[in-house]
Amino acid sequence: MKHWHTLAAAGLIAAAALAPAKAADISGAGATFPYPIYAKWADAYKKATGNGLNYQSIGSGGGIKQISARTVTFGASDMPLQPAQLDKIGVVQFPTVMGGIVPVVNLDGVKSNDLTIDGPTLAKIYLGEIIKWDDPAIRKLNPAVKLPSQAIALVHRSDGSGTTFIFTNYLSKVSADWKSKVGNNTSVEWPGGIGAKGNEGVANNVGQTKGAIGYVETAYAKQNHLTTMKMVNKDGQTVAATPAAIQAAAAGADWKNAPGFYMILTDAPGAKSWPIAGATFILVPKQPKDIAATKEALDFFSWAYKNGGEMASSLDYIPMPDTVVDLIKTEWKTQIKDNSGKPVF
Repeated sequence: MKHWHTLAAAGLIAAAALAPAKAADISGAGATFPYPIYAKWADAYKKATGNGLNYQSIGSGGGIKQISARTVTFGASDMPLQPAQLDKIGVVQFPTVMGGIVPVVNLDGVKSNDLTIDGPTLAKIYLGEIIKWDDPAIRKLNPAVKLPSQAIALVHRSDGSGTTFIFTNYLSKVSADWKSKVGNNTSVEWPGGIGAKGNEGVANNVGQTKGAIGYVETAYAKQNHLTTMKMVNKDGQTVAATPAAIQAAAAGADWKNAPGFYMILTDAPGAKSWPIAGATFILVPKQPKDIAATKEALDFFSWAYKNGGEMASSLDYIPMPDTVVDLIKTEWKTQIKDNSGKPVF
């Protein structure tokens, strides 16, 4: 049976159930990467307005499929769609927050940020070329750490995932072998390992498997008390997946000149930059079937941009700058319209 992690399951009831009669039913589906902040925003928004949100955390691939089929008010994806793809399915794309993806491990006696990894070594681990924790390549990066002669248990996403897109995009940039043998997409042919559904599934599998390594969005590492790794970035500096490091990776993003807000933040330059960073995106039809629900969804995200920054920061997400929010709202007004051509927002 397919498990869908929904906001309703987290104690938030869809608008149709409890919200005032005038409220539209907002439904969304997709990326697991932003689920923790969407849950927090939805709870606060319901308390502030009485309007609810039902969000199915099923992975970016599922979100793209559901918005393409128009079975939800909005889709969510951590993989940005190219302008041609947006036009093909008739949607507008905009970012909500930025965040980091961090390698996590389960090793006895090892605490968060005790271990350091670099991109080429991480690629070799996932290619199955490095199979034990005391491999010379890992020892060289961690001379002061006593590494066990223990098999590495690989954990990766089994579903179509924007988190996987960001992770494999990074590996493709730092490893020619990874790029040629596996490549970069929401789903790839993994050389080996255990597949798990959602950031939730990867977090749970790593937490329960000795010797495991996986990759999750930083909020999942924090909420599940997972052991994170430091990384060597593009500038050769060792950094931890802190909000400041993710902000540094996002600092050079030129959103104004990004067609359809298409933006990838992996392997960003800068001494303080976290190397596996990305934005997460919402997909809304340019000509929605349910105008009231779409307007309510845009009102929700407008409220979140204005009031949700501190909530995002508390979960180690990076809020979108005000200048970018202004660009997003202009996009809403010019692109999302009803059948008469009137702006929805």
